[in-house]
Amino acid sequence: MARRSCFFFLLPLLVAALAGSPVVTAQRNALPAAAAAAASVRVGVILNLTSAVGVRRRVGIQMAVEDYYAANPGSATRVELHFRDSAGDVLPAASAAVDLIKNVQVQAMIGPPSSAATEFVAHIGSHSRVPVLSYSATSPSLSPAQTPFFVRAAVNDSFQAAPVAAVLDAFRWRAAAVVYEDSPYGSGILPALADALQGAGAKIMDRTAVPVDATDDRLDALLYRLRAMPTRVFVVHMLHNVAGRLFRRAKMLGMMSDGYIWVATDGVATFMDRFSPEEVDAMQGVVSLRPYVQETDAVKNFSARFKARLRRDHPTVDDVREPTVLRFWAYDTAWAIAAAAESAGVAGPAFQTPQTSAPLTDLDRLGVSATGTALLNAVLSTTFDGLAGKFRLVDGQLQPPAYEVVNIIGKGARTVGFWTPEFGITQDLNAGSAKTLRQILWPGEPRDTPRGWTVSPSGLPLRVSVPTKRGFTQFVDVGNVTATGRRNITGYCIDVFDEVMKIMPYPVSYVYDPYPDSPESYEKLVDQVSSQKADAVVGDVTITASRMEEVDFTMPFTESGWSMVVAVQKETSTSMWIFLQPLTTSLWLASLAFFCFTGFVVWVIEHRINEEFRGTPWQQFGLIFYFSFSTLEKLESNLSRFVVIIWVFVVLILTSSYTASLTSMLTVQKLQPTVTDVRELLRRGDYIGFQEGTFIVPVLEKMGFEGRMRSYSTVDQYADALSKGSANGGVAAIFDEIPYLKLFLSQYCNGYTMVGPIYKTDGFGFVFPRGSPMVADVSRAILTLAEGEKMAQIEKKWFGEPGACQSQGSAVGSSNLSFRSFGGLFLITGVVTSAMLLIYLAVFFYRERDELRAAEAAAAASGSGSGSGSRSLRRLRAWARHYDQKDLKSPTFKRRWSDESVRNGSEYAASRTPRWGDESPCNVAGAADADAGRIPEEVVGGMSPFSISTSSEERNGAVSPAAAEFDNSSDRAAVVAGTSQPR
Repeated sequence: MARRSCFFFLLPLLVAALAGSPVVTAQRNALPAAAAAAASVRVGVILNLTSAVGVRRRVGIQMAVEDYYAANPGSATRVELHFRDSAGDVLPAASAAVDLIKNVQVQAMIGPPSSAATEFVAHIGSHSRVPVLSYSATSPSLSPAQTPFFVRAAVNDSFQAAPVAAVLDAFRWRAAAVVYEDSPYGSGILPALADALQGAGAKIMDRTAVPVDATDDRLDALLYRLRAMPTRVFVVHMLHNVAGRLFRRAKMLGMMSDGYIWVATDGVATFMDRFSPEEVDAMQGVVSLRPYVQETDAVKNFSARFKARLRRDHPTVDDVREPTVLRFWAYDTAWAIAAAAESAGVAGPAFQTPQTSAPLTDLDRLGVSATGTALLNAVLSTTFDGLAGKFRLVDGQLQPPAYEVVNIIGKGARTVGFWTPEFGITQDLNAGSAKTLRQILWPGEPRDTPRGWTVSPSGLPLRVSVPTKRGFTQFVDVGNVTATGRRNITGYCIDVFDEVMKIMPYPVSYVYDPYPDSPESYEKLVDQVSSQKADAVVGDVTITASRMEEVDFTMPFTESGWSMVVAVQKETSTSMWIFLQPLTTSLWLASLAFFCFTGFVVWVIEHRINEEFRGTPWQQFGLIFYFSFSTLEKLESNLSRFVVIIWVFVVLILTSSYTASLTSMLTVQKLQPTVTDVRELLRRGDYIGFQEGTFIVPVLEKMGFEGRMRSYSTVDQYADALSKGSANGGVAAIFDEIPYLKLFLSQYCNGYTMVGPIYKTDGFGFVFPRGSPMVADVSRAILTLAEGEKMAQIEKKWFGEPGACQSQGSAVGSSNLSFRSFGGLFLITGVVTSAMLLIYLAVFFYRERDELRAAEAAAAASGSGSGSGSRSLRRLRAWARHYDQKDLKSPTFKRRWSDESVRNGSEYAASRTPRWGDESPCNVAGAADADAGRIPEEVVGGMSPFSISTSSEERNGAVSPAAAEFDNSSDRAAVVAGTSQPR
């Protein structure tokens, strides 16, 4: 007998060691004798004991406490369970909580099953500082932050929002309708679900609340409303009792067929054993979630023992089903309380009596637990490997596990994938698993994944409303009724829509329905879609912000903006200064600058070798300006000749362009608009026109035209009104959108023009209901059409050749020429001229280097005593004087000296004309005889702007090597002997 007792004592420990879990096989009669001496910890448990679910929960909680103490026989505390019946309602549950705290003085409670009842009990527990643990209150509306003594030993429903959004994103469904139970459990998930879907690029089209006690007629009405939506993706969040009835009614209404998608939260998959066979049959193809529980040895052991215990203790409960995750959470919750009581060393119950003078109810008489805070902290810090997985509380609630994605097929659910916070959607929980779901059998058993929305919720062809226009029928033209009873509807907008529908990725059936009241206001036409009288609107409907509040537009398929068109008047220029207008100011200044620059460079190159470029300073300054205009002087250097060739080419182009532009200005008439801007219209008080039904009427009234506007329908009326003018019953300007104005100008090329600013709009677009998934597909099709040639062909068909009328500019005539137009020419002549100048200077300094050094030395010697200027300044003066002299080594002057060497020096004085250079004192002897002291003009060559007056000492400092050429004349030798350089 002793051996048998020892076996039953060791058996639970052996099972716990093998399973790696605190779960053990416990026998109520095998507890150690030390249990009698352990301190009692009273724990209240509130369940719906009248239901089979409540009975099963009670058995699981009892087994948890027994298993804990079987695995920990030496515990100093002992949990004592006190069960109370909630009767499945909030008020009995609250009454049971008050009874447990007041009369039993429980130190902790395991809350009632429903979220609504748990919320009430949690507030009572927080008031009395009694921890309330719940394994089933998953509503996000319950928060440990608001009730600090509430502990959620389950997963918050808001954690399901992420896997639901991941499932929709895996199939690229961008819109869904949410169907939820009208209770705290059902509505609590909505904020988190909306955020998660938005993060996945999807949106909630509708939120439908289903009352818990809804009748079949109420369910049918709700489902009819869902079926009228374009979306076919429905997210269901409700408990099993409401969900089963909903799916049965949905199947009867044909909403569990091909094209429909139903994604349910764990309220469906977790309670598959609660549904009837009829309800399971109605849910074929539903995709649902449930928290993943790994089937370990401990789970298998508990499941087997649970079934045996239930049959033994409750033989009347014949429906013994497989355990759910809530049963595991209930087991782990009871285990956590037992472990926390042992960790905190909680003694017997101790309550402090409230200091209330006149208590009104039992709630006022509830005491405050002295052990509640310590027990709560111990529970929050308790961690262990439970049946449902790792038990770990963060911020007072269980952390999210992996979710299992299941597909309801046949009589049960098949796993098609998993979701984890780290990796999202995967086929398996193994590292590196494919981030997709396995093949899913959708409602109706389609072979392909459903699109997720329908073109026409009614199943009929799309009703497409089109405007009935009295003018501008090139856009939309509703013809007469044909023999077949249908109208012939044509136009640019119609052709574009037809071509877009042809390239849609799926077939779309539609019929056009003319709307007769559109000329009065396009707002009524757009309201046809928002009021569900039409499925779409096709026509010249402008995209505006106010309209987008009620409907959705595709991307525009025409130009955007609106402006005004006015009449033009002819004008011929008669200004006396018109000759200046062909060239802009910048071009005039640039031409003058290059004239001067070219003349200066030619003078620099020719001054030493060409007699024509010498003379008095004023003569040479005049020559610099004059030469670029005449170019008649004989040139000696090839460098200057090349500069002049390029410059003549530039001048030729400038003069011919100037002549052509001036001729055009004098002979061609300009077309000037009669009005240039809106302010001028307002100042003059003119009338303006607009197209009937346009959206810009309120805008024009705000601009100040109220009471001075006239409505028109056709392009002919536009032309007639503008030709009459505002004073004769017409208008001074027509305001309309750019496509209409271009159509008008294409038919009336002469006499009218578009002026003023372009006010921005988004152009014409097709209208669809808010949230219609077709908007994105149609927009992509419009882009595809615009990138090809078909769109241009349609425009050509209805509006003619683009640019056929070129007279609608603000003016027709010649425009003045700018510097930018001739920048290349000026660049060429500038580069060439500068290059020739640099080449000449380089050659000059190289060939005259010895003479320049001699001139520098003479200048330095003469300036050392007088101190006239700095060294650099003296050097510059010396170089300038040397440059100013004739280059006698050049072929020009060599030839002239050889011809005149036989003449007497006095002949020069007798025959030459006095020049500006004769007045400079050049005779060494002080010019006693004026005629004898002057140098012949051929030698001096005239003084240049670089000529510098010097003293006699400076002039006597050096003798030019060229003096040897005067040896044949004694008079010339005497002259040379008295000068520093031959002049």
